[in-house]
Amino acid sequence: MASVQPPPALLAPHRPSTAAALRFPSPTVSPRVSPSPAARPRRLAVAARAMPWPHVLTVAGSDSGAGAGIQADIKACAALGAYCSSVITAVTAQNTVGVQGVHAVPEEFVGEQLRSVLSDMSVDVVKTGMLPSAGIVKVLCESLRKFPVKALVVDPVMVSTSGDTLSGPSTLTTYRDELFPMADIVTPNIKEASKLLGDVSLLTISDMRSAAESIYKLGPKNVLVKGGDMPDSTDAIDVFFDGKEFIELRGLRIKTRNTHGTGCTLASCIAAELAKGATMLRAVEAAKKFVESALYHSKDLVIGNGPQGPFDHLFSLKSPLYKMGSLHKFNPDDLFLYAVTDSGMNKKWGRSIEDAVKAAIEGGATIVQLREKDTETREFLEAAKACVEICRSSGVPLLINDRVDVALASNADGVHVGQSDMPAWEVRELLGPGKIIGVSCKTPAQAEQAWKDGADYIGCGGVFPTTTKANNPTLGFEGLRTVCLASKLPVVAIGGINAGNAGSVMELGLPNLKGVAVVSALFNQECVATETRSLRSILMNACCRS
Repeated sequence: MASVQPPPALLAPHRPSTAAALRFPSPTVSPRVSPSPAARPRRLAVAARAMPWPHVLTVAGSDSGAGAGIQADIKACAALGAYCSSVITAVTAQNTVGVQGVHAVPEEFVGEQLRSVLSDMSVDVVKTGMLPSAGIVKVLCESLRKFPVKALVVDPVMVSTSGDTLSGPSTLTTYRDELFPMADIVTPNIKEASKLLGDVSLLTISDMRSAAESIYKLGPKNVLVKGGDMPDSTDAIDVFFDGKEFIELRGLRIKTRNTHGTGCTLASCIAAELAKGATMLRAVEAAKKFVESALYHSKDLVIGNGPQGPFDHLFSLKSPLYKMGSLHKFNPDDLFLYAVTDSGMNKKWGRSIEDAVKAAIEGGATIVQLREKDTETREFLEAAKACVEICRSSGVPLLINDRVDVALASNADGVHVGQSDMPAWEVRELLGPGKIIGVSCKTPAQAEQAWKDGADYIGCGGVFPTTTKANNPTLGFEGLRTVCLASKLPVVAIGGINAGNAGSVMELGLPNLKGVAVVSALFNQECVATETRSLRSILMNACCRS
């Protein structure tokens, strides 16, 4: 599809965000503090913020059903540890059936609310939702010029997910001409993106990319086009564009009626993460993961009789052990050099689990699994917590073999289970959608079941005879090839792999064979870092040849 271009009259030069351009000159000086003696109480108040509370101001409509709007914004920010103040632009009568009425707040009073909060409460980020009139958009823009903030997140709420119109067409021009050039990010869904660009058709990921590029030309520093309503898509795919690079953010499409307020929540989460100091892309990724997790853990709630219910923003309070998402987003390429620790080998060489993990990462391991079957639970948990910190500081995911309880308690990035362990779908129920789950498979049927159960990858083997696991049948290259070709998931080969045969495994050139998992070849050696470095070099050379 050709790039979607807005009408020429709607294009504005891409000038720097007003909010971003007027940043504080230093962490301790605020442009809102007057140097006059009268301002002395304010100066003392600013000094007292040695440990500031991240503060988001939401400028949006009130939802009487509390699923979206101001109510969703406050709950989302609270769940992520940010303070959320509010300026109400409209009062709506709505429930799970739809919107029955909208009453706009007078522009003058919206302005008075803005002055009250912005002049006193050290707002970090402003997030906008429903702005029902062009006049209110103008009042907001004037307030932001007078009281600059660190970032502006614009969620152009014009059409609800249920299809109700929330802002008239007269506000579109003001959005595009005045608000977008001030925005650090704009987050339209596909219906809103279509309206912003003159009712163009958005049916594919390519269309979303073109729309993001066209909206970027209207002035914002970043654009996120949300594809949750995209038809015929098995994943929930959003397109992020920063003016240079397109990034497709993929997530699980949760089957639930409880989707009311997802757009408001996503934008508020982005604002909360920005207020806490995250980069834009990191804030977007964290927000998407929060919404996905909230949908997952609220999918069976029943509130109201309509087709679209709200979800639970405070889901984590119900399960203290549950950790929302993984700090390391799963990437199949992380399976390239998969290091599996062994308690017996660590003891043989006088190494702690932590030292073994540090050495493997130093040598270039791309993912680590703790397989410590002979270690007491308490000792294993303490070691796992330490290894989580080690891996996280290096950007390497850490998985726990078999022990879902240890993974939960240590907040590891995921779990690897075998065919005799807890089924992957039950592991997923416990860990949630944000964690990594791997399953050992020897047959195409097992690989198919792992995919159905929601696993992220499979470990296939043993490829060669091994001494680390008793009664483990050898598949050989043909067995590995059969499973790889049948699997819908990324595959890591395991079993008897070492420096002498790892290259030949990767030279098979199977499209979803992403790497090898090794135990003895690394941890039953005197210098783990040296052996890891050597094996990584072998694998890279093999990939270049295949």
